[in-house]
Amino acid sequence: MKRSCLGVLAGAGLLVLVGGCSVLPTTRVISKSVFTNYTQVQASFDRIVPYQTHTSELKSLGFDPANSPNVKTLTYVDVMRYFMPNPAITKADLHPSVYECIDAKERGHAYQIELSNIRTKRYGNAFLDIFGFKRRTHETGWRFSGLILTTNGVVVYKLAAGEPVVSTDSERIRPLGPLQELDAVVIGVAGRVR
Repeated sequence: MKRSCLGVLAGAGLLVLVGGCSVLPTTRVISKSVFTNYTQVQASFDRIVPYQTHTSELKSLGFDPANSPNVKTLTYVDVMRYFMPNPAITKADLHPSVYECIDAKERGHAYQIELSNIRTKRYGNAFLDIFGFKRRTHETGWRFSGLILTTNGVVVYKLAAGEPVVSTDSERIRPLGPLQELDAVVIGVAGRVR
């Protein structure tokens, strides 16, 4: 006999649960890509060799913006904003290959890769969670960020960062539950009355 989830609301606002599954929601955010895990992405990214890999080879590695989801094309102006977010950083402070890409102007491009596979699961007391008293969340998965700079169709620079293993617990406690939001409403109404 299969177990099922069944929720019944009683007149007094009680939630009765029958069965062996959680009523709390689970969310999964996956960046579409040819890669299924962090190790695959990193291994493919490691095969890119500055001043040897051509942009035409990026397609077979899974980093072609025309065919690979979640690969963004940047101009040299975007590269300047990325590496020089404030006036205190000058071109002289940059890696020579980054400067080369910026200096190439329209012949310089960049590919920004943002990939992730994150699962968020709420757990704990369903009553406290649903009515906003206490919400506990566990997040798992991985994230990868990469940047590839090219000049004249050749990769000149690459940079990668990420989290191979994401495991985060968070807890939000609101002692008054749904009444917690009344503070903002009362203050807003009182402000308009004056």
